[in-house]
Amino acid sequence: MANGGGGGGGSSGGGGGGGSSLRMSSNIHANHLSLDASSSSSSSSSSSSSSSSSSSSSVHEPKMDALIIPVTMEVPCDSRGQRMWWAFLASSMVTFFGGLFIILLWRTLKYLWTVCCHCGGKTKEAQKINNGSSQADGTLKPVDEKEEAVAAEVGWMTSVKDWAGVMISAQTLTGRVLVVLVFALSIGALVIYFIDSSNPIESCQNFYKDFTLQIDMAFNVFFLLYFGLRFIAANDKLWFWLEVNSVVDFFTVPPVFVSVYLNRSWLGLRFLRALRLIQFSEILQFLNILKTSNSIKLVNLLSIFISTWLTAAGFIHLVENSGDPWENFQNNQALTYWECVYLLMVTMSTVGYGDVYAKTTLGRLFMVFFILGGLAMFASYVPEIIELIGNRKKYGGSYSAVSGRKHIVVCGHITLESVSNFLKDFLHKDRDDVNVEIVFLHNISPNLELEALFKRHFTQVEFYQGSVLNPHDLARVKIESADACLILANKYCADPDAEDASNIMRVISIKNYHPKIRIITQMLQYHNKAHLLNIPSWNWKEGDDAICLAELKLGFIAQSCLAQGLSTMLANLFSMRSFIKIEEDTWQKYYLEGVSNEMYTEYLSSAFVGLSFPTVCELCFVKLKLLMIAIEYKSANRESRILINPGNHLKIQEGTLGFFIASDAKEVKRAFFYCKACHDDITDPKRIKKCGCKRRWEEHCSLWRLESKGNVRRLNYCRGQQTFSVKVKVAARSRYSKDPFEFKKETPNSRLVTEPVEDEQPSTLSPKKKQRNGGMRNSPNTSPKLMRHDPLLIPGNDQIDNMDSNVKKYDSTGMFHWCAPKEIEKVILTRSEAAMTVLSGHVVVCIFGDVSSALIGLRNLVMPLRASNFHYHELKHIVFVGSIEYLKREWETLHNFPKVSILPGTPLSRADLRAVNINLCDMCVILSANQNNIDDTSLQDKECILASLNIKSMQFDDSIGVLQANSQGFTPPGMDRSSPDNSPVHGMLRQPSITTGVNIPIITELVNDTNVQFLDQDDDDDPDTELYLTQPFACGTAFAVSVLDSLMSATYFNDNILTLIRTLVTGGATPELEALIAEENALRGGYSTPQTLANRDRCRVAQLALLDGPFADLGDGGCYGDLFCKALKTYNMLCFGIYRLRDAHLSTPSQCTKRYVITNPPYEFELVPTDLIFCLMQFDHNAGQSRASLSHSSHSSQSSSKKSSSVHSIPSTANRQNRPKSRESRDKQKYVQEERL
Repeated sequence: MANGGGGGGGSSGGGGGGGSSLRMSSNIHANHLSLDASSSSSSSSSSSSSSSSSSSSSVHEPKMDALIIPVTMEVPCDSRGQRMWWAFLASSMVTFFGGLFIILLWRTLKYLWTVCCHCGGKTKEAQKINNGSSQADGTLKPVDEKEEAVAAEVGWMTSVKDWAGVMISAQTLTGRVLVVLVFALSIGALVIYFIDSSNPIESCQNFYKDFTLQIDMAFNVFFLLYFGLRFIAANDKLWFWLEVNSVVDFFTVPPVFVSVYLNRSWLGLRFLRALRLIQFSEILQFLNILKTSNSIKLVNLLSIFISTWLTAAGFIHLVENSGDPWENFQNNQALTYWECVYLLMVTMSTVGYGDVYAKTTLGRLFMVFFILGGLAMFASYVPEIIELIGNRKKYGGSYSAVSGRKHIVVCGHITLESVSNFLKDFLHKDRDDVNVEIVFLHNISPNLELEALFKRHFTQVEFYQGSVLNPHDLARVKIESADACLILANKYCADPDAEDASNIMRVISIKNYHPKIRIITQMLQYHNKAHLLNIPSWNWKEGDDAICLAELKLGFIAQSCLAQGLSTMLANLFSMRSFIKIEEDTWQKYYLEGVSNEMYTEYLSSAFVGLSFPTVCELCFVKLKLLMIAIEYKSANRESRILINPGNHLKIQEGTLGFFIASDAKEVKRAFFYCKACHDDITDPKRIKKCGCKRRWEEHCSLWRLESKGNVRRLNYCRGQQTFSVKVKVAARSRYSKDPFEFKKETPNSRLVTEPVEDEQPSTLSPKKKQRNGGMRNSPNTSPKLMRHDPLLIPGNDQIDNMDSNVKKYDSTGMFHWCAPKEIEKVILTRSEAAMTVLSGHVVVCIFGDVSSALIGLRNLVMPLRASNFHYHELKHIVFVGSIEYLKREWETLHNFPKVSILPGTPLSRADLRAVNINLCDMCVILSANQNNIDDTSLQDKECILASLNIKSMQFDDSIGVLQANSQGFTPPGMDRSSPDNSPVHGMLRQPSITTGVNIPIITELVNDTNVQFLDQDDDDDPDTELYLTQPFACGTAFAVSVLDSLMSATYFNDNILTLIRTLVTGGATPELEALIAEENALRGGYSTPQTLANRDRCRVAQLALLDGPFADLGDGGCYGDLFCKALKTYNMLCFGIYRLRDAHLSTPSQCTKRYVITNPPYEFELVPTDLIFCLMQFDHNAGQSRASLSHSSHSSQSSSKKSSSVHSIPSTANRQNRPKSRESRDKQKYVQEERL
């Protein structure tokens, strides 16, 4: 082979190995023949002659023939074609070893100089000490001057060294640019090597005509300058000289200059430029592309693996295409660079297919050593690289907002249970017009079950791994453009305060990143809500809400103490439930018909303007088949508030938003479409649609349709009037923050002023204090025929003049009954004292807890039972039965409430339960503070279940049947057996006696929904049945905190829903009160003023008994609609459900006393005498007047009577004045007894 490179340089025998002179001669002959043919135009005979002479000369010099390289006339090279690879290699070796020798020589000389100077210095110092000459300073002065000169010189060198170090360390912008540029040029030089690798190993090239050689020369000049900078900046020149990057420069830079001088190119060791890839991770770090440790480690492993692979492939390519020097380069083989790359990969992986292998001795020797290191690297690096790639965050991308589609961010406690409950309600099929994408953000990747759940909802749900505490992750989910951020809490955590602190930190982080974002967060403890007020950007007026689970859970339970079953009804109203039709005439049929009802909001038609609330409510129920329970009322300054069942004094305004209970959002639109002129004679409510007159108006009016969460707001401007229509079900928000026509909520310090409507004068009664939860309203009349006058609320009345202004009976807001703080020892009852008290009509709270249990916040249970819209004598006595150590921890928040007692003991002790007369109580509440301390979910409710079964299995005798006969049943507070016949209800008598605990009204709190199957042993509920379909929940005897999960979705779509719910269940908690509790952690007493007393005039929930009283005639086969209209017209009572005996539909009498809830029955629904009717009652000013002087004198005492604790009556003034004096004397004796207790 004439071409020593062998690799396609024109040699036809490049792959051969034979050594005969004949073969070499023919090869050389062929080579020269091809060269002469390309360079000469002479005849074939002269070419043959020339070839023959060349052949003859080659025979005489066989050793030189192997070194001949291709030569052309255009590139003047050695005329003999001799290879000069040794010149290129020698330039590198001389540079390397020469520099190494100079560094070592310099170090040696410096060491010898230091040793000599050190010895001389010691001799001079000894002479100076021995002589003691006074000229010592003079002799040392030249030395000092020399040292100063050296110091100055060192300082100059140091400054240059520091400058060079800054330039190469990327500390400045120039340095970073320089480092990146060097790396980029190194990769460019490597690419040029890849291109040149297709040419022979050594060939003649003209520098002025070879473009790649010119570029390579420019790159290497730059590398030489950068090498100088690195050399100057190096602290240790020897180690710098032996660095990998330095070695790369030694064997790549000098050969380029040699190639220019010799007009030839040698591929040589230029493959070493691949070692620069090791710095790839450093470059990416300089550019702030790599920030995490895993990404840096991954890039490091990849760069080391690839650079080693490419470098080894370059060496194999060199030696295999060149051959062994001691074999005269005759054993070479033609391999491309990429074939060598393939050979090295199959070698490292130990596969070794054998199709490509090394033939040269140098190549095989290199493979022997490389396979040891390469196999080790392959076995360690590749698995680690795969692990790092596999451990990369699968959900680490960024959210891409979809045009025209809003998104919300959900974070906090993200588990399969919490997410499934949230999605089930948020993406309910009844919300078919919701165009919102849900983005979950959590720092832990989802498990397989949760991942499958996300995939099932992939069109509307996305998950990203990250933390809301990291601003980078907040930017990934586009929190600044999100419509809201919802934070879920872990309801089952062992430390509720720590969970609340975590959620508060999430709120702080999100608000710090984007202060305007709307946040809805779950909180576990009521007292932790105060910390949210410390966040400057937290603003409930902009939609920020905190759903306190303890507050609402205990509030629901407290309302069940006043109207059993109300917790179930309210929970079903704000949850999205699909209608389940049952043909059989069972209690489930009527219960499920009510379950399908939800809360909706809709703007009222202009046809209702000027009508009173009861009139509109009756018209909607009778004609439109809608139940309206509240309105959003706008005051004179256009600030709005929610009024629940206001009286007939309030007139409907233009653009009033109504709150409806209905089964379908389409039904609610009738309230907007209703037109008296067009729909007055229509009997079928389904025919009430947009009428023709509205269409004609729209032809002359401007109509804007504003899309917001799939809902349409229609703004119709006609003849100077404006009407509003917004379709807002629980799946539609009524708050539009960017809408210029938005109804703003009233500030906590504002007052509600009743606006004059038509010719009506503004009411002077009850100037109300505004509160966010909207439960307050002006004092309505109790009857259309009877004008209400409350002597306590009219300024200047004699009763105010005679009022003892030094007595504090209510808290400073006037929302709750209050007493001076009492020591816990004063309210503790022994078992004998409790038995002597003969408690009746009271509330027994069985609480499990100890000194280490988490506080559940019993204040939230007591506050609704001490609301000021009850008269003092109507308050039910509360008896806590439980550990005194736990109750001492709760007492700080309870010591300002009257009529509270404690019996130290355990709810599992029947002796304690009998001592508190549990068979005479109005309600027994079973709570546990130890539920979240148990890992096994099936055992979390064991204490509550055992206590419930223990009570139900108790037996009682009939020795106190007379006392029971005088006690009222479960009926609205305030109704006495002595109430006149014209009162709305009489007390429903309890059974003559309770002989078994099954008949005791109980409500049990559960943590695990599936444990509800253990409460009733006689039901047939399947363990997999949803909670709302089970009999205990339908009967109102069980309540689980999981039902409150639906409030997150309901609050997002309509923030008024949470306001309405809190108004109904908390007894009147306001932002003012929360701010006060945040300051003092207790209620503050206040003196009675007309303003604070006016806050008592608010609606409350009660139950009507149909057994006797003015509605008794409707109880036996009457229609629910007739009862609804009569109660509304006569007493301003708004009925909204029935609490019916479970077996009332049976033809045969049943001994079962269980009841279930029927929500919003239709007009023609048939009533039975045993029904109890849920209603919203007005505050009764008259019920407490005859008792005012007595009840307030013993306001802080404990009650032992249930005489007037159950039903609300409205007796006339005459009847009240003719009340026998003996009754008053009995009342006096009773309150004296309370005062002694």
